[in-house]
Amino acid sequence: MSAESIHYNGKMNRTDSGIAFLRTAEANFDELVDFPFEPHYLDLDGLRMHYVDEGPRDAPVALLVHGMPTWSFLYRHMIPPLLRAGYRCVAADHIGFGRSDKVTDPQWYDIARHTANLGRLVSVLDLTDITLFVQDWGGPTGLAQYANTPERFSRLVIMNTWLHHDGYEYSPGIQQWIVQNSPGGLFRDNVPGKFNWGTLMAVSTQRVSPQDSLFKELAGEPGTYSDEALAVRNSYDAPFAGLGDAGVTGPRRFPMSIPFHDPTAGNAAEQARHFGIVNSTTLPVHFVWGTNDNVFTTEWGRTWHTMIPHATWNEVPAGHFLQDTHGAEIVSFVLAHRG
Repeated sequence: MSAESIHYNGKMNRTDSGIAFLRTAEANFDELVDFPFEPHYLDLDGLRMHYVDEGPRDAPVALLVHGMPTWSFLYRHMIPPLLRAGYRCVAADHIGFGRSDKVTDPQWYDIARHTANLGRLVSVLDLTDITLFVQDWGGPTGLAQYANTPERFSRLVIMNTWLHHDGYEYSPGIQQWIVQNSPGGLFRDNVPGKFNWGTLMAVSTQRVSPQDSLFKELAGEPGTYSDEALAVRNSYDAPFAGLGDAGVTGPRRFPMSIPFHDPTAGNAAEQARHFGIVNSTTLPVHFVWGTNDNVFTTEWGRTWHTMIPHATWNEVPAGHFLQDTHGAEIVSFVLAHRG
């Protein structure tokens, strides 16, 4: 997708209750790579929440939950093998991300609201026999669904995430993420503008070096991308392209909601409660960890794994966004444990 081919709707919209939001034009998604899935939408009191829903309606469900700055596109390499294995795949975009509407008021966003929105989707679709896949902020928002309605779930797959609790040590990577998304930080002051989230994703998945992309774009020069890296960058940029500063309010709020920074916005007390419920589950639990992640380190993943005695452990030589680079391997691990 070239810059010239991106079309957008920059019009400010309002719900009946007065919530201001932007809606990404469908044309922005015309050239996605490896993502042929039909969009579906749930109305949330005038806001449109997008979700993928593929596979037989009476099949066991794979519920795939994303974090920041991604969207359901992150799971594009996992959905096909899960469908072949007989699952119905449901992957939602949090409000502020992907094809979902982008609320422009920063104070609208908090983890309790993201959790409630996902819960409404699970309830409206009446999902049961769920295998839950979570990573990044998908952990707090997704694992909350199991904690609140355990009868709907059959299996948990935990990837490079966390739940806040007393004694949790926030890594230097997490703390730096907060700094860089605060005023004066690299991402807060340059996204959008000098570069966009797709640049970060292309770099984080090692499709392009920072020297060839991020550093050049910060200097006002075009990055040097392979065709694959450019397609991936543009696919992660598509939800926000043309929406300006207000369009990235949702991603900006996730780092500011980390309980280390803001326990209230981060729903810290509920996260701690959910941590106890998850750790005492009798459901099958599978940890699949990207070992090259400086945000949720392998040491932390292994520590959490030991808290659930019957949980399994697999790892891949991936960074934080392991679904993007090792999706088929993740699915194969889970299917092998399923028997």
